[in-house]
Amino acid sequence: MALCRPGRLASCVPWAAALLLALGVERPLALPEICIQCPGSVQNSSEVALHCKQSPALMLHARCCLNQKGAILGLDLQNCSLKDPGPNFAQARTAVIIDLQANPLKDDLTNTFHGFTQLQTLVLPQDVSCPGGIDAWNTITSHIDNNICRGQRDLCNSTEDPELCPENGSCAPDGPGLMQCLCADGFHGYKCMRQGSFSLLMFFGILGSTTLSISILLWVTQRRKAKAS
Repeated sequence: MALCRPGRLASCVPWAAALLLALGVERPLALPEICIQCPGSVQNSSEVALHCKQSPALMLHARCCLNQKGAILGLDLQNCSLKDPGPNFAQARTAVIIDLQANPLKDDLTNTFHGFTQLQTLVLPQDVSCPGGIDAWNTITSHIDNNICRGQRDLCNSTEDPELCPENGSCAPDGPGLMQCLCADGFHGYKCMRQGSFSLLMFFGILGSTTLSISILLWVTQRRKAKAS
């Protein structure tokens, strides 16, 4: 292998990259889009920053607190002029703490947090209610400039309706104030009444035949129009 000498830097770059790879040097994490949706970084005094600094395994990058695998554990989008969290917000479903204060958000955010089952602390603008209301959180604290929702409740444990899910299904949390019914193994379909595995072959067979029939019908129709013209 040729040594790197002045005037031969270009030939050394591939060797250097290979050496770094061989030594196990990790590449920088690719940040999820939601982390860079707003300019700037997390303020040191924010609740997200304080949570992230509790463990050396967590890292602050842009507006996110990430673990070593790149999963979002904290998201700070305060003061970003957001009317809604945006289409990339679902990337933060693994977060345990989210700060959305100082934004002109709409008041009803229940469906926005669909799937956010790990969320334990949510900071909202003062005029925005906690999703799911008091039944979805252990405590809701109102301050002059924000509302803080803490301790997401598992509504499956707190509901008194024994018939909430069908006989062959079980209740599972699905975010603040939300729940879902999951079919037991071996059951599927409406109210989990169908037994056996779902036939993908039959599904795609019906879908394929339907698509083919529609395509033939459109082709015949277009041919007739072409002859008529």
